[in-house]
Amino acid sequence: MHIRLPDSIPPERRDAAHAALANSVGATAIESITRIPAGATSALLFRVDTAARPYLLRIEGMPSPLRNPHQYVSQRIAAEAGIAPRLLYLDEDTRLIVTDFVAHKPLHDYPGGRSALISALAALLRRLQDTETFPFFVTYPDIVSRLFTHVRGTGLFADGLLDAHTEHLARLCEAAPWNSTPLVSSHNDLNAANILFDGERLWFIDWESAYRNDPLVDVAVVLDNLANTPELERAFLQEWYGRALDSESAARFATMRALTRLYYAGVLLSASATRARAVPDGDLAAPTVKEFRSAMRSGQIKPRTAESIHLAGKMYLAAFLSDGPVPALDEI
Repeated sequence: MHIRLPDSIPPERRDAAHAALANSVGATAIESITRIPAGATSALLFRVDTAARPYLLRIEGMPSPLRNPHQYVSQRIAAEAGIAPRLLYLDEDTRLIVTDFVAHKPLHDYPGGRSALISALAALLRRLQDTETFPFFVTYPDIVSRLFTHVRGTGLFADGLLDAHTEHLARLCEAAPWNSTPLVSSHNDLNAANILFDGERLWFIDWESAYRNDPLVDVAVVLDNLANTPELERAFLQEWYGRALDSESAARFATMRALTRLYYAGVLLSASATRARAVPDGDLAAPTVKEFRSAMRSGQIKPRTAESIHLAGKMYLAAFLSDGPVPALDEI
């Protein structure tokens, strides 16, 4: 069938996009194809509307040197378990997929409020961790170290400014009890942008970082991004773990939370490093979360700008050392 593709699909990907839609939508007439903002990912996302129902076409961007090769295996397992939207087409060679489109509502509309949302999120994460185990990629300390090494090599910061972080990371990697805990299926990027509410239930999306990992990595990301009060943390752990963390698990959690914060510092600062800068930044001073939010509300800092991303990266660097709070990624 004839499919008119948006001009935003690069010429070299158009044949693969035609094949993806022809094989998933079939003879159903396509009424429109609309690009969807993709957030931090390099993927191109499109809503494909037909008379019957909508679909989602996802076209991955250029793979990074740290690309997870198990993205699609993990996504297929999650989709078959009903944790990710149904997968209708997948071509690993061209890195195109078609899934059901989830028309989502704001997470704050979840019935019962934030506490009920957090409990439902913990239950869905528990289901994910109990599924068929995703393939192994790398240990989490290794991927964090690779990303931080990249940041240090960009010249974004003055020489020596990140030495304390490098030393702390080395201590954590040496002490991390990596072989003492069974690894589980993990999403590894459960911030608010990757959790959809369709009016009835939650879905996890964007599986670029999904592979076998320590179960507390996803827990740490969720608590920083969605359950960042003592009450919500207790609600999450009650549903996920059945009780508060014991002393051994709490110590391991502290390690994993520090590593997730350095990981996201690496993501944010890698983005910041792509901006031209006359001289390396020689100052790691960062606002508190309260100060950051106040500056956002007043308009002093604009969201999703080079300044907000760079400042947030510094805040995550500071929290890696101090264990202090961080802004949720959707606030940046």
